[in-house]
Amino acid sequence: MSTAVIRYETKPEAADENQRLIENVFAELAATAPSGLRYSSFRLADGVTFVHVVDGEGLPELIAFQEFQRNLGDRLTAGPTRENATLIGTYSAAAVTADS
Repeated sequence: MSTAVIRYETKPEAADENQRLIENVFAELAATAPSGLRYSSFRLADGVTFVHVVDGEGLPELIAFQEFQRNLGDRLTAGPTRENATLIGTYSAAAVTADS
């Protein structure tokens, strides 16, 4: 399965709003838990560059994602660029509990 990597740069004054809209997408994902979708989003150290990694289907159907995309062009200074990538591997450490 192919993974999409999307990268863009926001206007400095729009970066916090962009992050808020992304956080709303994650809140809806947590509430709806669509199967077969992996999605990650990153705000880079410069504070204005964002990277999204999407694997699977269903993101465009989310109301919060539609809201995120609504005025995206107004928030951007560069991009978005989209590249397809092939997942080689992924790792996530299991949470350690107090009982361990």
